[in-house]
Amino acid sequence: MKYALDYKNTPRTIKYESTLADVLKKIIDEKKSRLLVTENGKITGIVTEKDLGVFLLTDNTERKLDEIPLSTIFKKIISVDEHTSMIECAEIMLTTSIGSLVIKSGDEVVGILTKTDLVRYYTKTHPDEKIVGEYMSPYYAWQYSDTPLYKVVLKMIDEKISRVILRNNDEVPVGIITFRDLFELALKQGNYDDVLDNTDPVMSVIFPRKGFISESGFGGSVKVNDIMSKDIVSVNYDDDLAKTGKLLLDKNINGAGVLSKHGNIVGIISKTDIVKAVAFLK
Repeated sequence: MKYALDYKNTPRTIKYESTLADVLKKIIDEKKSRLLVTENGKITGIVTEKDLGVFLLTDNTERKLDEIPLSTIFKKIISVDEHTSMIECAEIMLTTSIGSLVIKSGDEVVGILTKTDLVRYYTKTHPDEKIVGEYMSPYYAWQYSDTPLYKVVLKMIDEKISRVILRNNDEVPVGIITFRDLFELALKQGNYDDVLDNTDPVMSVIFPRKGFISESGFGGSVKVNDIMSKDIVSVNYDDDLAKTGKLLLDKNINGAGVLSKHGNIVGIISKTDIVKAVAFLK
């Protein structure tokens, strides 16, 4: 039996009094997708890259990032004891729809456990047991590759999904766009577009970000095929689930397309799907 303490990571922290500019800079500099929030020296909350990205793409105010408090996107932590089994950790993540758990020893926070850690656990301990087809998600969101960017972004936000497959007019998959792609593009737009105050490229992203969901901004003029990734990482329906998990880890991606014997995409396999496999190990 493996426990949370066996796979926990050392968390990166940020003070509750910080601004979204501080959050963005720390996420970029430390290449972390989530930060734990401290109040008076104690860890009380969490802020994630996805939460920040959704805010950047949907907020309609004119405030600069250094004027917006971290509390705007702050979320309370969910914690477990360090001796909680990996199976139970997977169950908690699924039932609460979160991507990480804070690990405690008594009252002290000693680490953090993420979906990535659960995938790593599964790949090491359960090879050649399950196939991709047993746990893949048969539904996947798609759009045509010549769709305006703003429509794709709105779909991702409305459906709370992190990736969209792009097809050409012959219904052939030709690319993929992910939430992280949008996040990185927002930063580039902040660096290159005309803004009211570009003294700090990180903070300037506040102004052009509205264009992503604007029909009249660059979200309306840019076609998604101009920015999509043409490399759709894919696996086969009958592939070993553990080896597929290792592929996701090695390529640092959250999901891959699943192909039928005829080479058609029939679903998506994601880290969340592998977490489900962990939860069903009982």
